[in-house]
Amino acid sequence: MASPFVYDQFVTGKNFLGRKADCTILSNLLVAGEQVMLYGRPKSGKMSVVQQTLFNMRLSGRNFMVAHLSLSNVRTLSQFLLKFGTTVIKAVSSTADEYSSLISRHLEGTHFVFDRARFASHDEVVSLNWTPDMNDVFQMLMLPQRIASEYGKSFYVIIEDFHNTLNMKEYEDVFKQMNKLFADRDRSKAVFASYILIGSHVNAMKLIFEEKKYFYRQVEYVPFSPVEDRDIVEYIVKGFMVSGKVIDKELAMGACKLFRADMWYINHFVSICDSLTRGYINEAVLMEALRTIISIHEPRFQAIVDDLTDHQLSLVEAALDGVVRFSASDVIEKYELNSSANVRRVKDALKKKEVLTFNEKEEPEILDPLFEYWLRKHFFNK
Repeated sequence: MASPFVYDQFVTGKNFLGRKADCTILSNLLVAGEQVMLYGRPKSGKMSVVQQTLFNMRLSGRNFMVAHLSLSNVRTLSQFLLKFGTTVIKAVSSTADEYSSLISRHLEGTHFVFDRARFASHDEVVSLNWTPDMNDVFQMLMLPQRIASEYGKSFYVIIEDFHNTLNMKEYEDVFKQMNKLFADRDRSKAVFASYILIGSHVNAMKLIFEEKKYFYRQVEYVPFSPVEDRDIVEYIVKGFMVSGKVIDKELAMGACKLFRADMWYINHFVSICDSLTRGYINEAVLMEALRTIISIHEPRFQAIVDDLTDHQLSLVEAALDGVVRFSASDVIEKYELNSSANVRRVKDALKKKEVLTFNEKEEPEILDPLFEYWLRKHFFNK
């Protein structure tokens, strides 16, 4: 029997837990034609919120189109443009003749073409016959709005791993064209194309939207609400009941606290528990499941620390110890951080490596809850 705890894909419907207010906010913004942005560490539920929102909107009778692309393997401007165009056009058409017609109607005067040979060999709907320029970028970004106007339906373009745009050497030029598109939007139109920009590198997304303010007042940030502990406990208890098993609520709460209410880790963890016994989920089962999930992720955690310098590891240890003022002389001496200038460099490096993030008060947080536990119990032996 399939496990009631889903962690290998985004979830909607009965498997979606909490964050109803987030879905309502996102839905209202999309209906209003706004551009939106979400970010959070990998597997933190971003796509589940988006898909549940779209699911709710369909249930309410709204008719719209969706294109969904990931920039996980995109490193150059050409790759971005071709993947973007191919995904958008495939979302609304399905034959070679339709692809060719859409490109000729909506991308006229650009270097984009429909190459039948390229399509046959690489499944590439949009091809380039020259090095792309900024007009090509703008016209491609305009494509969803033109299609929305032609079809008379709103068009939502989901861009996952948006932080990877920073890998393109022309990313600033691309951001300028996107900002121009957002700023010049014609609000008199009956339907809109809206971008949903999703990032899994927290600090990279903060750099784009908060520090450098590339899309200031043009993109709305949708923050995540925490899933309530009591809701998670109830979810765990009911999930085990499906397979005729029982868990004490206090033990379920312990798991919730350990994983900082991270639903991906929790689902993975309790799914392991579910496979370890046919009856009562006791503390011994939970500890065996914890050892199992750590063994699964330990190679990744070890690779992270292997990539850190001694100073970076020292600052991570200080963060685990609850230190906030890293530049204080006693902290620098205790953790051998050399100087306040070095502390700044080390903090920036740890942010770029997505190990730590800092809030508006400059208080640190280790992004991955299981990595934090592994560091504390297995690496630093605290």
